[in-house]
Amino acid sequence: MSAEAVITKKSRTVALVTLGCARNEVDSEELAGRLAADGWTLVDDPALAEVALINTCGFIESAKKDSVDALLEAHSLKSNGTTKAVVAVGCMAERYGDELSDALPEADAILGFDDYEDISLRLQTIISGGSIAAHKPKDRRALLPIAPADRQKLVVPNSPSPAIYRKRLDNAPIAPLKIASGCDRRCSFCAIPMFRGSFVSRRPTEIIEEAHWLAEQGVTELFLVSENTTSYGKDFKDLKVLENMLPEIAKIKGVERIRLSYLQPAEMRPSLIQAMVSVPKVVPYFDLSFQHASPTVLRRMRRFGDTDSFLHLISQIRALSPQAGIRSNVIVGFPGETEAEFEELVDFISRARLDAIGVFGYSDEDKTEALTLENKVDQDVINSRVELLSKLVDEFLMQRAEERIGEHVRVLIEDEEGQEGRAEHQGPEVDGSTFVKGRAKYKVGEYVDAVVTETSGVDLIAVPL
Repeated sequence: MSAEAVITKKSRTVALVTLGCARNEVDSEELAGRLAADGWTLVDDPALAEVALINTCGFIESAKKDSVDALLEAHSLKSNGTTKAVVAVGCMAERYGDELSDALPEADAILGFDDYEDISLRLQTIISGGSIAAHKPKDRRALLPIAPADRQKLVVPNSPSPAIYRKRLDNAPIAPLKIASGCDRRCSFCAIPMFRGSFVSRRPTEIIEEAHWLAEQGVTELFLVSENTTSYGKDFKDLKVLENMLPEIAKIKGVERIRLSYLQPAEMRPSLIQAMVSVPKVVPYFDLSFQHASPTVLRRMRRFGDTDSFLHLISQIRALSPQAGIRSNVIVGFPGETEAEFEELVDFISRARLDAIGVFGYSDEDKTEALTLENKVDQDVINSRVELLSKLVDEFLMQRAEERIGEHVRVLIEDEEGQEGRAEHQGPEVDGSTFVKGRAKYKVGEYVDAVVTETSGVDLIAVPL
């Protein structure tokens, strides 16, 4: 049957399963908003839904495997008689398109970003017996002008939707708020710009409108996300748009915290650092993507910096805000990484006193420059270096946590038991937690002022003031 299959108007059920980053969470809530607006009933359990909509991640090999596993698990639900279709959306679906469709017949459809606007029609077509041909993957950077300032004049495919199209999928007191899409950097290991496209900032009025909407939904901590937050505003020809927007978001009733993420060290500027440590409600939390510390490795990665410049940036931040939280990710075993270059990374991490670090072993990614680089590091060596660095990181992070004993913290309670949450320097999910000791049980979403008295690994233990 063709895509023009007869569409029924009765209420349909759909479950969204989200993998990957906070940006994907926003995409899922925008898809949910569009579907709910067109009469779909959203359910939490895919086993109870006619359509299992899997929002995939296509960043690295392990994430792609998780996405495939989720699609196969959803396919297995068809035997229960309720689930009629399994549909893939998200980054892996966009990145591989018809290749994924051929390789994974268990998915009834592979939909790309350009299908999002008509997602309801697409799903109704599928469960009515129609078929949707998977798209052929393309480099989405080619869809926009090279000059950033020229992009705002166009209607951009997959540009973030207005708040009206978003529907929250949980009741957590924190929510991601997308401020831009795409990336103009050309890191040799990363494929994201190819399937997410060039960098495009959302207009401040849209962002502030959505921030108001989220606050009305009970959100008190806004997590500003993008592929590269430090680039926000460059397509407006004004990088200080972000610094000027933060105080406006801070004025919104109900907003208690504003957290920035995905900051490029090479693009950090004094005015942004100052805003992040001084604007009320903006937490001094610096999610800095160092990736390595050896200048030669960083050049092969098509990135900038070295140990001294990174340590200088960290010292600038801590001079203004001694309690600031700083987290990062690093890649071990990048092609050509020598023992000396690896030791330089170890030295940097030992001196940086970071609060959270993700350690990842390098893996080849399709259609990236790094895939073609020579002098690949043996997998056994990569595994050994990852294991060594991970052990050292655990020690360094525990030492950093102990340095916080005696600090006053404000803890956002997130646990149903009423005692676990996050201080300002702790990001959601990926960083440590703070446990509030005492007999009192706090409600999820409550803020508790406390003092750190001890640690448990990288986690803090505090008593209320």
